[in-house]
Amino acid sequence: MASVTLLGRLPQACASWLGLLLLVCCLWLPGAQGQASLLQVEPLNPILPLGKSILVNCTVSCTNPENIALETFLSKEPAGRGPNWSAFWLTNVSADDDAICSAFCNGSQIVKSTSITVYKFPERVVLEPLPPWQRVGENLTLRCRVDEGAPRANLTVVLLRGEEELHRQSAEGEPAEVTVTVTVPARREDHGANFTCRTELDLRSRGLGLFENSSASRQLRTFDLPKTRPLLRAPWILEVGRESKVACSLDGVFPVWEAEMSLKLGNQTLNPVVVRNGDMLNATATATAQEEQEDAQVACIVTLGGESLEAQKTVAMYSFVEPILNLSSASAREGTTVTVTCTAETPVQVILEGVPNTGLGQFAQLQLNATENDDGRNFSCKAVLEVRGHTLEKNTKVQLHVLYGPKIDRTHCPPYLKWKEKSLQVLKCQARGNPVPKLQCLQEVSGSVVPVGTPFFVKLTHNGTYRCEAVSSLGNTTLEVVMDIQYRNAQSVTIAITVLVVLSLLTLAVASLCVFGVQKRSGTYRVEQGSTSLPLTTRQPDGQSGEEPS
Repeated sequence: MASVTLLGRLPQACASWLGLLLLVCCLWLPGAQGQASLLQVEPLNPILPLGKSILVNCTVSCTNPENIALETFLSKEPAGRGPNWSAFWLTNVSADDDAICSAFCNGSQIVKSTSITVYKFPERVVLEPLPPWQRVGENLTLRCRVDEGAPRANLTVVLLRGEEELHRQSAEGEPAEVTVTVTVPARREDHGANFTCRTELDLRSRGLGLFENSSASRQLRTFDLPKTRPLLRAPWILEVGRESKVACSLDGVFPVWEAEMSLKLGNQTLNPVVVRNGDMLNATATATAQEEQEDAQVACIVTLGGESLEAQKTVAMYSFVEPILNLSSASAREGTTVTVTCTAETPVQVILEGVPNTGLGQFAQLQLNATENDDGRNFSCKAVLEVRGHTLEKNTKVQLHVLYGPKIDRTHCPPYLKWKEKSLQVLKCQARGNPVPKLQCLQEVSGSVVPVGTPFFVKLTHNGTYRCEAVSSLGNTTLEVVMDIQYRNAQSVTIAITVLVVLSLLTLAVASLCVFGVQKRSGTYRVEQGSTSLPLTTRQPDGQSGEEPS
């Protein structure tokens, strides 16, 4: 049915084309242009949205006009007629076209045209996807695809970074689908920036406004990595089962908070603590070698923006156990033989104190006759292992305890002590032995105990001979100590009292002489006759007399 419809309409379309051509030719005939003012078309050069309808009115100002018609490729319908006008509906206007009004005035044909412009907004404005990451300093290409939009002369495509305009391009003369491209260098500050594409349909010159249509924004992520590799810090050798620190750092990473840093030991992924500061990325982890092997790789990997930087270091793993140091008896009696043996599991060299150095894989041994001086003695054995030019050492120590009976040292416990009564003294006797003995000093006569090692005030009752005994589970030993307690000196006390008495008498005598001398200087005395007594009369200086008994 669609094909039939097209064939049925073909003659009508041809007739319309012929009519338009005739009208155009008539417009250029002499005198036709001068009569165009007799014909008015409304509206003149209108603009309307795609698919809308418009009413076109042809009005003739001459008397008794004939055959008022409207010629156009657009669909039209009669909308009314008058003596000197005809109106037509142009429906579903889908394209730009010229509508030509024509009429006959006084036997001459006159014509007048109006240009109908259709505008429509772009059907789609799309900014093509940005790369997941864009390296700083490299060119970023932005592509915007715009479908449809009219009139093209009034359509402009704008590419934006945020609100900053990067590129503006007119779509005039472009096909219905246009792609606008611009290249800009990526910057650090573009990380997280939004890019959009916007179309502007400017119809302000036609009495309308500026119509904008924007694409969905796309966010850019930029990154920057230095050209240098990460700085990896790890030991050259790792002992199996022992923790070792591994560290890695890299400066100049942007954005550092988006970067990832991982550490590996062979096939083992470590669990690092990552610290970010400025553009610096640091990671530290604890590595533990699981098994002994010739070589293993410690790797530090920094990942950002789909790119990675890696640093590696070859390490040797080794097993090294402390030497085993044994005593034939950890607690030996004095006088017995003790054997000290040092061995190692790994074929290493062991060195035992007091024994000549042995060869690799050989054990070292020492024998001794235990004495009191060996009690608490420490024996040390050292194992030496060479790995990749590094000399490693491990030491083991063991202590020998020698059991011996009590002994009292005469240098601290003299046989004779001469002390004064009520003086503060210390009996410094000491006993040694393993196990530690208990020391006690008893007076032979009374059996009283005197303190040992602590201060005490000496009394006369402490005088006498003491028996100091040290006792332990391995026996006992005794020493005698004589304490000679001296009385305080009585003669010295008597002399002191005598001196005090003499001094007191001398003081009284001197005082009496002083009083007598004062009285003698203050008056005169006479002796009265007829008396055996010698009364003294004092003559006062002022002429008055008085008597004082002598």
